[in-house]
Amino acid sequence: MSSRMLSFIGAGLAALFVLSQSVFTVRATEFAINLQLGELLRSDYAAGLHVKVPLLQTVSKFEKRLMTRNYPAEQFLTSEGKILNVDFYVKWRIADVAQYYRATGGSEESAAARLAEVVKDGLKGTIARRTIQQVVAAERTELIADVLAFAGNSIKQLGVAIVDVRVKRIDLPDDVSDSVFKRMEQDFARQAAQLRAEGAEQAIKIRAESERQRTEILSAAARDAEKIRGEGDAHSANIFAAATSKNAEFFSFYRSLQAYRKSIGREGDMLVLSPDSQFFKYLRDPAGK
Repeated sequence: MSSRMLSFIGAGLAALFVLSQSVFTVRATEFAINLQLGELLRSDYAAGLHVKVPLLQTVSKFEKRLMTRNYPAEQFLTSEGKILNVDFYVKWRIADVAQYYRATGGSEESAAARLAEVVKDGLKGTIARRTIQQVVAAERTELIADVLAFAGNSIKQLGVAIVDVRVKRIDLPDDVSDSVFKRMEQDFARQAAQLRAEGAEQAIKIRAESERQRTEILSAAARDAEKIRGEGDAHSANIFAAATSKNAEFFSFYRSLQAYRKSIGREGDMLVLSPDSQFFKYLRDPAGK
């Protein structure tokens, strides 16, 4: 291969290199900044193809979409002076890419670390004004608004925007949890004992009332039974008297036959009576004379 051909090839490669270093693309999901010798030159690139000065200018790109960062549990004090362990995460995005680069050097880790401090300060101020119950029951929008109110200026200095702050878990420290659980157990035991005592007292009252009602019902039933029995006996006597008055002789004969049936004719029976006793008058004379 001739030296002239090698020169053409070298020139072509150099041109390709210069061209590759002169153009760059920006996606719709990216921010791009142009740095010239380390100084920020431009940060308002739209999505598409752009040019730059090769070797002299460099381009850095950053995520335009939402980013999520989880943070380990931190301890916060409530308005009651109680310690809470709070796990939280933050959804954020770059709002001002130029300010973001100046504040963090373009490092996402540095931005996340500084954002964590800002959010923790906001949560600290927010939780310090609430009780444990109010912290647990707080609405998400209210919590975000309070955090942003505490951390607004610091967030602007970072060039980012907080989209959401969400508490994943709220726990008490282990020693506090143990004491709280013991106190809850004592409270529940006290309530259970009180309920049992009230139940026993109520059971005694119910039994006494039931026994009183039972006695009253039995007494009333016995009284009514005696009354009905007396009325029945009186009615029976009236019927008996009415029947007797219609035919006294027949009634006397019928009663004598009943007496004979019950006293005579069974083995071992023995009567000691005078033969002319009135008991045998119908045996001596069917007419009873």
